[in-house]
Amino acid sequence: MNRILAIEFRRSAALGAAFLITVAGTILLQATASRWSTGWMALAMTQREYLALLSPLAMAAGAWQSYRVHRANVDELFASASRPRPQRMVPILVTTGLAVLVAYLVTLLTAAPRIADTARYLPPAAYVVVAVGLVAMIASVWLGLAVGRQVPALATAPALAVIGFALLILAPHALPDGGMTAAFSPSMGMSVFSDYDTVDGQVSAAQGLWMAAIAGGAVVLFAVQNRAFAVAALVPLAVGATATALVVPTGDAYERGRLDPVAQELVCTAVAPRVCLSRAHEALLPEVAPRARRALALLSRTSAVEAHEDTSTRFPPTSPKPRADTVLMRITVDHHGRLAHPGRLVPAMLTGAFTGPGSCGDRSN
Repeated sequence: MNRILAIEFRRSAALGAAFLITVAGTILLQATASRWSTGWMALAMTQREYLALLSPLAMAAGAWQSYRVHRANVDELFASASRPRPQRMVPILVTTGLAVLVAYLVTLLTAAPRIADTARYLPPAAYVVVAVGLVAMIASVWLGLAVGRQVPALATAPALAVIGFALLILAPHALPDGGMTAAFSPSMGMSVFSDYDTVDGQVSAAQGLWMAAIAGGAVVLFAVQNRAFAVAALVPLAVGATATALVVPTGDAYERGRLDPVAQELVCTAVAPRVCLSRAHEALLPEVAPRARRALALLSRTSAVEAHEDTSTRFPPTSPKPRADTVLMRITVDHHGRLAHPGRLVPAMLTGAFTGPGSCGDRSN
């Protein structure tokens, strides 16, 4: 089997597709590092959002592979083999699936060194978000294989890429934001609005189920010999859509699941005066603490004796309870995960101590 897979890798478009997806994904992530430099969850979600480009590329690669097989006119040769057709389809399904899976992981690994020293909080949900992205990539390339086999034309691959890109880009603007909508698109619900954003486990489960259903339907469509039986591919889709609708949270449950309360928890210094940052920014304490204490020293005539990070969010709206003895500070990070504009922290704290925190929400966390 290993020898068959090695031959399939050499003769198919799998390696070329893996290279193209890796390059495109790496360029996207590195060019927009400020969007995900806050931590591992932001990186995982941003990469998932970029499936709006990577998924159509995978579909086009699959369709191009099917067109190459059709153009080589080897269907009769393969049909003469004694093995059943579904078994003959396994090598190309495995090689294309492995190619896009590795490309997605390599893209993630090329971005990881940028925040390896500053991102300490790694929630389990980040692994799930990446796993769903892997399933989405495999489903995309298998869907391309199936469509390319049913419509073996030179224009199929670029047309599939354009249609997929248009749907994944326009859908977030055409459809209402919510759990049901996000469940049926691997890139929706992945926009990062705060450093404490996450993806609810039920949303990830629903997305994974739907992507697995697409993959199953694509395999059926790719394997059938008679086009009259192509409708059998609808069975996995119907089952997957039903399971997805039953699992996904909606309404307030979906909104609450977009924030990670553990990431918002405060981690404080052991030495007084206490300086507390959210768990998401814990690695920045050595940079923030000296500056925050300098501000507290300048406020020694006031009641302020501690400095806490302002963990307010807008979507959904939350804000910490105000305390007279605490100065709130807004923490932002640069594209390397370090404290952005460190020279502005002390003036901002002094200003905030006398003007009060900005209104970023109407609920307390």
